[in-house]
Order: sequence, then C-alpha cells, then structure tokens
Amino acid sequence: MTLDTTFKSITVLLVDDHPVVRTGYRRLFESTTDIRVIAEAGDGETGYALYQEIKPDVVILDLNMAGIGGMETLRRIRARDPDARILIFSMYSNETMVQRVLQMGANGYLTKQGSPEQMIEAVRQIMKGRIYVDPELLSDMLTTKLAINNTEKDPLSALSKREFQLFGLLAEGNSTSQIATMLSISPKTVGVHHTNIMRKLKLQNIAQLTRLAMQCNVIEK
Repeated sequence: MTLDTTFKSITVLLVDDHPVVRTGYRRLFESTTDIRVIAEAGDGETGYALYQEIKPDVVILDLNMAGIGGMETLRRIRARDPDARILIFSMYSNETMVQRVLQMGANGYLTKQGSPEQMIEAVRQIMKGRIYVDPELLSDMLTTKLAINNTEKDPLSALSKREFQLFGLLAEGNSTSQIATMLSISPKTVGVHHTNIMRKLKLQNIAQLTRLAMQCNVIEK
C-alpha cells in the first residue's frame, strides 16, 4: 500500500493597507513549514474579490482601512461563505470591538502589539476550528464583563451589528453619502440607522456620539 505523504500548507490571504505590515507577516509565515501567504490586498474591496477567487484557508484582516473597511469586508465574506475563517488583526485593543467582530463571525482577534508567535498560533488554532483571542484582551474582557454585571450595562449593547458598524463610521467623521457608498446601501437607509442609533443611545448630536465612541474605545482619542 502506498501512503500519500503530500503535505498541505495552511493558505493565507493578508488584507492590510500597510505594505510594510504585509511584508513583515509574509516573511514570518515563510519561516514556518505549514503556513503560506498566497495573496495580499491593500483594501477591503480587493480583499473580498480575492477571497472569492482563491478561497484561502484563513483571512487575516485589518479593521482600519480606507474604503469599505474591515468590518464591512468581514460582513461580506461571512455572507458569501459562512465557513470562512477570519482572523482580525487590528490596532484597536478594546473588548467592545473584540466582542462585536466575534458576533459578526470573526474566528479570532489579535492586536498589532502582539508577538509574531501569537500570530502563528492564532492561524493554526483557527484552522482547527477554534476561536483565538489575544490572551491579554481576553483577560480584560472577563474583567470588564464582571464589572458591567456588578454596575451598569454596556451603553453600546443596545445597538445591532449594523448599527454598531455605522456608529463607528459616523464617529470617524464620515458623511451619510460616504457611508452609503462604503456599505452599498442607500443614503435613506443610513439616515434611518443614524436616527435609531441616536435614539437608542439618547444622544443629541454627532459631537456626543463621537465622545461616546472615544469613551468606549471604538475610535482612538
């Protein structure tokens, strides 16, 4: 009997708008025997198109990019392929963002302050069907959950996944027409979501919305 000894690497699609970051992680994976970068993209639109074309085992996806951004890219890939394996790799190091992207279907979350070894381990664990979150962030999330249970509710928990996505885009200063173009929805739909967000959060203006986004670490201060 002949045994098939063919070894199949874990194929990766890198989606990040910084070429230096992509180069660094491509070289990192080249140092392993089981992970291989087969494509790169500098924006969400290209990343989504490449995913449909090459169907990688794992997508490593930045959140903060020009164009449709990481959250919308995540939503589109997940809608297209419910079995997609997606690792979020972001500068945002807060539990609110982690919880939201996991709810949207991400399989893991790492910050750009993490070690190269964590990135390799995350890809391997996600390939096995497991969820991988930066251990430090996971600890913070548990601490925050206990604090919220003992005090007050997370103010953003009232928002739906789509509303949370728009909340972040509005806080970043995007106009209704810009958001409509990014998300491929009508300006009227954006307006409806905007109104619901303001009502649910009891906000009066965009300045209050931006301040709340900073307080909840949805955007950088």
